[in-house]
Amino acid sequence: MKTKHVIAGLLLSVAGTGFAWADQPGADWMPKKEVEAKIIESGYTSVSRLDAENGEWVGKGLKLNSEKYRFRADPRTGNIIQEEIDREEVGRKTID
Repeated sequence: MKTKHVIAGLLLSVAGTGFAWADQPGADWMPKKEVEAKIIESGYTSVSRLDAENGEWVGKGLKLNSEKYRFRADPRTGNIIQEEIDREEVGRKTID
């Protein structure tokens, strides 16, 4: 019975460290500030969120057309690899 508790505890501790590590920028990643600058250069006027998530930079920002977007960026180059209009923000807009 005691062995099961020890094994369960070890499994939980290993799983917990994996989750904590997964959302940290890697050693070979472009620094966050440089990625923000690259995103601005690509047509965004501001970046409101930029986090390490699932092996890439994930963020939100405002484009020149005043639309809010979600994007994913390559962790080593900072190039945008996917972007889409932030549908959550579209639903919040008020019509005058």
